Amino acid sequence: MKLARAETPDGVRTGEYDDGTLHAETGSYEVGEDLLAPCEPGTFYCVGRNFAEKIDQMDYDVPDRPDWFIKPAVSLHHPGDPIVCPEWTEELTYAGELAAVVGEECTDLAGESEVRDVLRGWTVLNDLDALDQERRTARKAFDGSAPLGPVIETDIDPRGIDIETYVGGELRQDATTDWMIFDPYETVAFLSERYTFRPGDVISFGSPANPGLLEPGQEVAITYEGVGTLRNTVVAPGEEDGGEGGDG
Repeated sequence: MKLARAETPDGVRTGEYDDGTLHAETGSYEVGEDLLAPCEPGTFYCVGRNFAEKIDQMDYDVPDRPDWFIKPAVSLHHPGDPIVCPEWTEELTYAGELAAVVGEECTDLAGESEVRDVLRGWTVLNDLDALDQERRTARKAFDGSAPLGPVIETDIDPRGIDIETYVGGELRQDATTDWMIFDPYETVAFLSERYTFRPGDVISFGSPANPGLLEPGQEVAITYEGVGTLRNTVVAPGEEDGGEGGDG
């Protein structure tokens, strides 16, 4: 089942999403692909160095446990909304990531079974990164740095999912979640030893190698098989004027 959020004549509604129709408690709405981010995270917990080819690309050491950083709530960016290149960076890049959405408050989870019980499902994240800034917080934790969506898939095994990212029509990422160093369930359990997760929080699991930078006019389309395609178009400052949503 796919879950989505959308603006309707009755306000923002969440419900099951099927072929352009949102089925919410207050009724059904024809929303097409005009979707909001499927949740409102209080915190993004983002794992890095989780694909061997990315480690080779960035010349990092291989971690012996999940390596992570945090993006704040203001990093949330809706599917289809233009990605505005910040004026303070000349090296903006992308990272197509699988992300888990937390469904209930939880902490100190003991293994895969308990993790499954608390997750609402899976979605797609673009971990935007200003490579010319110093340290991860400056590079990654800024307004709009986490495009998310377009839907949450509730019934899928995150293992063995094919990944494709196109930038300006060019295939930039082609991989599978089987190449992750740390399994998604293992990662969520590990982080839960340190944090209390709240409903809507997002945990992402890193990206394969992501060659090239983003330029105004390019569409970024990140697909995780069975989950959906997150689309956003990059624009220069002052040129943001709406966009098209993603595909559930």
